[in-house]
Amino acid sequence: MSLSPDQLKRCWIDFKVYKDSEARFELINHYSYLVKITAGRLVTNIPTGLDKEDLIGAGVIGLIKSVDQFDPTRDVKFETYAIALIRGAILEMLREEDWVPRSVREKLKALDKATMALETALGRPPTNREVAERLGITENDVGELLVRMGRTSIYSLDDILGNGDPDDHVHYVEMIVDDTSNTSGEVEGREIKRLMAMGVDHLPERERLVVALYYFEGLTFKEIGKVLGVSESRVYQLHAQAMMRLRTYLREEGAAPQVA
Repeated sequence: MSLSPDQLKRCWIDFKVYKDSEARFELINHYSYLVKITAGRLVTNIPTGLDKEDLIGAGVIGLIKSVDQFDPTRDVKFETYAIALIRGAILEMLREEDWVPRSVREKLKALDKATMALETALGRPPTNREVAERLGITENDVGELLVRMGRTSIYSLDDILGNGDPDDHVHYVEMIVDDTSNTSGEVEGREIKRLMAMGVDHLPERERLVVALYYFEGLTFKEIGKVLGVSESRVYQLHAQAMMRLRTYLREEGAAPQVA
């Protein structure tokens, strides 16, 4: 049974101030719908060897973490915060299952390196044609790789802050709520947020809008496509390009790991 706004507010007070375990349970139960919604949006085709319950189970872990760590006094909607952690928990489970073929990972890594090298040499984001020429493939191949990159979620706003170690994984939305968060104990969360905000400001308008709608408004790529008047595949491409640009910017600022 869902809670009314007043009941919800009371539960947050009871849990955060008085450590009431029953209020904690009520909050988890009330927001449980976010897990099914997020799992359904994140993975349309469940990888072989997994079933929907595996995704739900991982998502529940993310939901519990979000309830335990959320600070209601911050100017962030709980739904936005929870969806980010639920999505992160599901993606981490999928990574552990190694559901993306090695051949695909290698192609995406090559695309990433070529794009960053060209951007450094040209002083601007390269076109798909320029990337294709550098890799010796067609423009269509580049477009398909960008779509695949978006669909596999190998590069996300959270991933570009980590170094691949699950114990050192940082969720960007967590840092919005917790100013004490840091990456590898080296860069304070507040500084990361400042750099990330600057990096997002440097993105082309459409990529910036995709980041805002996906990470802060919770829209799916299909819904974003309708807003922008483009196909879902094009949104995947815009997202992948935005992530590569952001990681390049953060790497140059010393706030993201180097690409292996």
